[in-house]
Amino acid sequence: MFGRLGAPEIILILVVIVLLFGAKKLPDMARSLGKSARILKSEAKAMKEDGGKTSQTPAGEEQPPAQRTIQAAPGDVTSSRPVSEPTDTTKR
Repeated sequence: MFGRLGAPEIILILVVIVLLFGAKKLPDMARSLGKSARILKSEAKAMKEDGGKTSQTPAGEEQPPAQRTIQAAPGDVTSSRPVSEPTDTTKR
């Protein structure tokens, strides 16, 4: 009953979204959603890279955390900034 969405249902949902949010706000919402997805993707990639680096380091040596820069949207130079990683202060 609710499992199949056809073209008329999808069009109706899109019309309701346009009526609720307005046509002026939709490009800004899509742009911010794209930025969020890009940041999420870069953070997930950085976490994978950090996970591979920590497994290769010897147990007795600690390396200082590297500073990364989160890239903004192309042409948006005001929002890219260096990010310092939180350090783990708990000792095991």
